[in-house]
Amino acid sequence: MECPTFSKYSLLDFLFSVIGALTFLFDVGSDLWVAKEFYVHGDFFWFGVFIGFMLTSSVVVQMFSWFWLKYDLELENFESQTSVKNIMLFGCQKSFKLTCFLHVFQLGFFLRYISAIWQGFRVWWHGELGSEFAVYLTHDLSLLRLIETFCESTPQLTLMTYIMLRTNQARTVQYVSVIASATSVAWMVVDYHRSLRSFLPEKAKQSWYSSVVYFVWNLLLIAPRVATVALFASVLTHWVGLHVLLLWPALVLWAWLQKTDLMDSAAGEWLYRATVGVIWYYSWFNVAEGRTRGRSIIYHLFLATDSGILLVTWWIYRDSELTQSYAFTVIILIPLSYALGLLIKVFYYSCFHPKLWQPAAARREGEDIPDGQRAVRVTFIQTGDSPQGLNKRMARQAINFYTQGVRRVANES
Repeated sequence: MECPTFSKYSLLDFLFSVIGALTFLFDVGSDLWVAKEFYVHGDFFWFGVFIGFMLTSSVVVQMFSWFWLKYDLELENFESQTSVKNIMLFGCQKSFKLTCFLHVFQLGFFLRYISAIWQGFRVWWHGELGSEFAVYLTHDLSLLRLIETFCESTPQLTLMTYIMLRTNQARTVQYVSVIASATSVAWMVVDYHRSLRSFLPEKAKQSWYSSVVYFVWNLLLIAPRVATVALFASVLTHWVGLHVLLLWPALVLWAWLQKTDLMDSAAGEWLYRATVGVIWYYSWFNVAEGRTRGRSIIYHLFLATDSGILLVTWWIYRDSELTQSYAFTVIILIPLSYALGLLIKVFYYSCFHPKLWQPAAARREGEDIPDGQRAVRVTFIQTGDSPQGLNKRMARQAINFYTQGVRRVANES
């Protein structure tokens, strides 16, 4: 069987880790500033909601981080095989209580950033061994940032947009919050896509053009959703909570029906499914291996219908005088943006997304696809035969993402 190739840690990876840590600190700082401004101006309700988003997201991210660290420590002979001390600072059995303490006090995520930067610095500057451990850490960070973005930044972006619509005015701090949240979403999209690409063999790595296109269609699909929910909330504030409570359980159930398998425990898997339900409220996210075209079509039809109902409801209940300057523009631009995002998504999967193929007989290689078709063997990300240090969690995510259009080719005996 073809041995999976493991990407080497580079200076660019180190810079991404440093920039990611800085954007994380900037995001936290801007959130605290916004919360302070709400409190100072007497907006105690919005202060509570904003802090609630921050705490909920932080707890969810710390739980994922703790689950993953626990899984790694529980692997048979893990310390001897992968030198767990390099996976995370204080990540050995002797410092287990200290690591638990840091996660309880919501510092586990930041600890992972420090660990990634320290390990990356050792590999890049001192030329030490352990490139696979640095890459391992950056992969976990990319998925944690995705979770943090959709559990905190995207809801906060919706909230700030709602407040500006509701009050028909905005302070400087609100503009800063919107920009910070949008930056966080944009960084998540590019960083996560880049991490998935690292599981492709060297010859099949995509250019940065694919990441740009990937970013654009995600932005064009997520932005209208955020705007639509904010518009609906601006006219029927108390109903938006009910809307979330109706959709989220259904989305979690759909994730369960797709038999997700990211985590190594039942409790962790249900946490993941609950988080997927939050992500799906705003954006499509692959959670299962195989052809997902049908599931994607069902999702986008459902979300377009739901967003359409919310948009029509806003149009009916809106204040005509207050919204006169932008109402017609909004009612035209939001559907057009979503439609354009879908077209660019189709363009991405037609021109940039690798068309993977998998042998009909598992773990046996077949023939290359002729006629110049761009194809990549799936065997390089089979987690069962993963090399030392391979991040199996992100390998599973890569399988889910890159085998959407998988075609099976029969092997010759």
